[in-house]
Amino acid sequence: MSEEEAHANLAVPAFRTEKVAKTQTQNGHGTVWRFGGADKAAKAATVTLRGVIYMLFDNCSKDVKKTILPLGHGDPSVYPCFRTCIEAEDAVVNVLRSGKSNSYCPGAGILPARRAVADYLNRDLPNKLTPDDIFLTAGCNQGIELVFESLARPNANILLPRPGFPHYDARAVYSGLEIRKFDLLPDREWEIDLEGVEAVADENTVAIVVINPNNPCGNVYSHDHLHKVAETARKLGIMVITDEVYDQTIFGDNPFVPMAKFASIVPVLTLGGISKGWVVPGWKIGWIPLNDPEGVFESTKVVQSIKQSLDITPDPSTIIQAALPEILEKVDKNFFAKKNKILKHNVDLVCDRLKDIPCVVCPKKPESCTYLLTKLELSLLDDIKDDIDFCVKLAREENLVFLPGEALGLKNWMRITIGVEAHMLEDALERLKGFCTRHTKKTVTETESLQAFKMSHSVGIVDITWIVHAPKPCDCTFNVPGDVLVIYLSCLSIPFCFIILTKFQTK
Repeated sequence: MSEEEAHANLAVPAFRTEKVAKTQTQNGHGTVWRFGGADKAAKAATVTLRGVIYMLFDNCSKDVKKTILPLGHGDPSVYPCFRTCIEAEDAVVNVLRSGKSNSYCPGAGILPARRAVADYLNRDLPNKLTPDDIFLTAGCNQGIELVFESLARPNANILLPRPGFPHYDARAVYSGLEIRKFDLLPDREWEIDLEGVEAVADENTVAIVVINPNNPCGNVYSHDHLHKVAETARKLGIMVITDEVYDQTIFGDNPFVPMAKFASIVPVLTLGGISKGWVVPGWKIGWIPLNDPEGVFESTKVVQSIKQSLDITPDPSTIIQAALPEILEKVDKNFFAKKNKILKHNVDLVCDRLKDIPCVVCPKKPESCTYLLTKLELSLLDDIKDDIDFCVKLAREENLVFLPGEALGLKNWMRITIGVEAHMLEDALERLKGFCTRHTKKTVTETESLQAFKMSHSVGIVDITWIVHAPKPCDCTFNVPGDVLVIYLSCLSIPFCFIILTKFQTK
């Protein structure tokens, strides 16, 4: 057998000098190294949150003499008030001490764990799942990886929300899926723009990603809206990938409705896990249920593709899998209530303090997740170009790290993490207020406020116009001694209350 035939049988491309010449390097001894790093991961990494967060940390300074407040990413597990429930900890300890779960496991996961996940999800579903419909993963992120790899075929595209969770973008880029974006509408409580979905889809579209409860917006979709999403997906002939990892992190009035309730309309692939609800992201256990009573996933070989992908990827910890039945069955619901009460308190705290910072606006309080989206009113600020510039300067001047909306696909917005202890938020908001005060446009300077527009001639007509960003102050006085008009505004420290004097006529 020739060398070329051997390469062909092994499905390894034949060595071509013209291809590798670009990556050859030579050391001082004359050795030519014929390998080099591929740029596939580098391209995907350009759209990850970590790169943005690390850049902001690099802009923090010891000279500021303030503790760094990391409110750009979310990991409540590091704070004592969000410690997971004792039932979950005991479940893992019991399995570990039993010595019975130290082995390899099947690619789809061990049967007791898959059965427990099916039972957990079936409480809210009309079409019941079986253990065979469940695949266990090392967290939701691995679930995204498996699903996207299974769907990636030449020219395929996938519909992702804007704003959204950037890991979907990164995995799509890595898998070779073309990304097409649809908008979430802030003036409609972040509902999906379904007309926009239909506008960007075509014959190569394979799926739409729905994040509910939504990260980063914090909204919870209604039954009616999800029904419309299902009908739209069926019309387009695409599957729905629904990320429901925040299903146990809801503190608003809208109840959580699983997308799988509409599986009779459109095939639904769910991504879930315990990382957010139980606050244990480091345990790395998630699941992929296939909600498909019509058998579409089987006929289109999606099931086969996922199984094959599982055969070549790392398994989630066998210990955590073995503990999963007890974690799901024995958890005290008071744990969820306590956690969500803390998050609700933090949301109220932030929104209340933002009333004193007019250039940072929260259009709608979140009802879920561990983030709060705010809109930056940059027209009210001096020397701030955009949300990235805002967050970089905030980190540099205050050692305070928030996430710029650009990282989520939402320019000139900003995400604040609320999954921290309340005293951290109080400190952060004081720093934010000080930063915004320093960078506010000064329409009326301090000198002008003291001299109060002294004029050498008397004024014939004065029109006063209030710019309505805050209540009109009641302590505004007008003194006109002779030919001098003096205006005292004790509220000049509020940057959005100012006056415009027009139509001056001197005598």
